[in-house]
Amino acid sequence: MATKRDYYEILGIGRDASADDVKRAYRKLAIQFHPDKNPGDKVAEERFKELSEAYEVLSNSQKRQMYDQFGHSANASGPGGPGGFDFQGFGAGSMNDIFGDIFGDIFGAGAGGGRTRGRRRGHPGADLRTSVDITFEEAAFGTEKILTIPKSVRCDTCEGTGAKPGTTPETCSQCRGRGEVSFQQGFFAISRPCPQCNGSGQIIPKPCETCRGTGQVKKRTQIAVKIPAGVDTGQRLKLSGEGEAGERGGIPGDLYVVINILPHDFFTREEFDVVCEVPITFAQATLGAEIEVPTLDGKVKMKIPSGTQSHSTLRLKGKGLTRLGSYGRGDQLVKVIVEVPSRLNSEQKELLKRFEELGTESANPMHHRFFEKVKNFFE
Repeated sequence: MATKRDYYEILGIGRDASADDVKRAYRKLAIQFHPDKNPGDKVAEERFKELSEAYEVLSNSQKRQMYDQFGHSANASGPGGPGGFDFQGFGAGSMNDIFGDIFGDIFGAGAGGGRTRGRRRGHPGADLRTSVDITFEEAAFGTEKILTIPKSVRCDTCEGTGAKPGTTPETCSQCRGRGEVSFQQGFFAISRPCPQCNGSGQIIPKPCETCRGTGQVKKRTQIAVKIPAGVDTGQRLKLSGEGEAGERGGIPGDLYVVINILPHDFFTREEFDVVCEVPITFAQATLGAEIEVPTLDGKVKMKIPSGTQSHSTLRLKGKGLTRLGSYGRGDQLVKVIVEVPSRLNSEQKELLKRFEELGTESANPMHHRFFEKVKNFFE
């Protein structure tokens, strides 16, 4: 089965792209690969379907949030499942809705079946991105962090209107509050943002002295972010509405928090399994033993079978990380490393020599098999 391409890669945009960026990217590529412009071209047809699927997810804030956190696995529960992406019903009706939204921005009511954009109230705020360092244990069990974010917030002096206290914004005389101006070009009525009010539908004759008419000021804000158990380095959390404040009452942007897990002294991870290398002595590996092993839940006793070879892996069930977006925990993989003695006294050396003399083929089968093969190779 072919691996599905990343939706952001399909549209040629970054993960911090705004909703308008998503729409613009899709509009440009959809026009290029539309079946009506490429009759009989199967490659263009498949490309168009791929674009439409990507746009269907990234243009929907809830679906996009799920995709940002879990990727294509957000659809693992099947079409229509909890949090999944259902494309089985993506046909002509859905396509018309998408093109109605996109081309309505260009052609106004003439192309969108009677759709109009309506007045744009202010400019949306920009998205922000920051990172947070957490420990291995915090990643395993989840935590909450308080982040200090310098960002634009609503101006308290004018309450975000941008107008000087005691005054109010006025309706734009050029667009009469619609936020757009229209003109006829051939058969189509073309609509564009009003150049006088920048699409807001309002002008501010007396700007607020604190924010200079923008409706926002810079401030260091503390934000609590809950980090779920099982996160990994590089994953992002989206905090809706915690980005830059919008201008003149526009909606705020979002805040993206990128996770960075600090190295642990002896734990590493393989997906949701915890890996720990534990040194044991030659005698413990040969005769077997019971040793204490560190886990995320504290120390536990583990049996080392007699004859254990170096770099063997033993498993402790349920001692791994919480499975993000699922149930239960992974396992802990204990990789035992047999430590060869580096300094021996004379008595220990004599005992090992005697041990070697008493050695049999059955005691060291790997050793004997290997050198038997070497001998046969050179004969």
